[in-house]
Amino acid sequence: MNTVEQAYQQLTTRLTAQAGVSAGQMFGKACLKINGKAFIALYKDTVVFKLNGPTHASTLALADAVLWDPSGKDRPMKEWIALSAQHSAHFPALADAALAYVQQSR
Repeated sequence: MNTVEQAYQQLTTRLTAQAGVSAGQMFGKACLKINGKAFIALYKDTVVFKLNGPTHASTLALADAVLWDPSGKDRPMKEWIALSAQHSAHFPALADAALAYVQQSR
């Protein structure tokens, strides 16, 4: 298991302990959902977070952060940011922000 997979597994363990959070699939990729809505995904060598507002802007400004393009057809999803293991220290806070964002947009 590589560093990104380990970080994702740690997020999964922590977050699925919360009511309504479950592990699942989105676009054939492992993801975490709250009440059926995805907020984090594992994609290749990145963890992807659904974010908005200032958190989205500051996260996208990180070195090597990119908008997630799961199709690979140059159609990135504007709210989803993919980060490499280089930023794993930020993952817990970003996971909490993504969870809060998706919970509030129900």
